[in-house]
Amino acid sequence: MPASADPAEDGADTPRPPRPENGRAAKADPERTCVLSGKKACRDELIRLALGPDGTIAPDVRAKAPGRGAWIGVDRATLEEAIRKGRLGKALSRAFKTAVSVPTDLADQIERALERAALDRLGLEARAGQIVTGTEKIIDTARKGGVALLLHARDAAADGTRKLDQALRVGLDAEGTDLRGLAIPATRAILSMALGRENVVHLALIAPAAAARVNQALGRWRGFIGLDDVT
Repeated sequence: MPASADPAEDGADTPRPPRPENGRAAKADPERTCVLSGKKACRDELIRLALGPDGTIAPDVRAKAPGRGAWIGVDRATLEEAIRKGRLGKALSRAFKTAVSVPTDLADQIERALERAALDRLGLEARAGQIVTGTEKIIDTARKGGVALLLHARDAAADGTRKLDQALRVGLDAEGTDLRGLAIPATRAILSMALGRENVVHLALIAPAAAARVNQALGRWRGFIGLDDVT
């Protein structure tokens, strides 16, 4: 089956059946199709590529750019190989039914955009009061069961990470399991700038909804660069 662009443009993607919500039909969540793998998934699990007026492809990780778009759901290594061998250009030309120009640094562009989206999300949650920082504050909150998502900077010390992970397990009655926080592919310096706070090495999301939003943004970033394991 040929790869498809945005469903609103050609009707090729399949909507998921609406699920009941409080006795009412929930809004359908249309699935998109990865132009490289053929995999179908909801838009939050894929990355949108936008077609510019000059035929150039650009990442649209927030899926807000006007005009036509296509979707990919592969990691960076797979994408780079597809670009190098010309498979991505051919797949996008079929999807858009026109010649396209794929930048050689598209993978770099996507990674930077995913990083920016994740860090922006962390900044928004911090300004909304949904993030706790500081080792002792996090430990206290975690031991009380108040941490919905625990995050560690890429350059966090192993002993500090272990201490916080243990507090998380205690608070969630998960001692003896391998439950632990999630590693962010960013240093403490970058996290500190994103949150507007000093020396952010570890951070904790205290509301489930905020944790879900951050986890989704981080999941796409980590998955793209090949860190989709929980460490």
